[in-house]
Amino acid sequence: MSDLEQAVLAAADRLVDAFARHDRAAYFSAFSPNATFIFHTLDRPLKSRAEYEAEWALWEERDGFRVRACRSSERHVQAAGDVAVFTHRVNTELEFNGEPATADERETIVFQKTASGEWMAVHEHLSRHD
Repeated sequence: MSDLEQAVLAAADRLVDAFARHDRAAYFSAFSPNATFIFHTLDRPLKSRAEYEAEWALWEERDGFRVRACRSSERHVQAAGDVAVFTHRVNTELEFNGEPATADERETIVFQKTASGEWMAVHEHLSRHD
């Protein structure tokens, strides 16, 4: 495995681990402010990290949303210069208003290498795994 692949996987691990702990600050810090998001659960794309943060806050308030655990498998990194596409399967344990729920999904996260050498997520696309 190349150094680039290892670095992207480490960035993905930090993002997934923060999500699994419902650590909003650490999770959102993994995304560029201009990151975009497409979720099968929403009727529209989110065109910035701020839009996603507002949606997350709404889910917490309105739906009692909480992430309990998240497992990543079937991981793959495809590099193209200073951009890398990370794909994986995610199985997530959630809670909505105190009721447990699970989600089995496929996810693509596009990372871009910053001037400082850090890999930041710039796009996330989540779809159902049927």
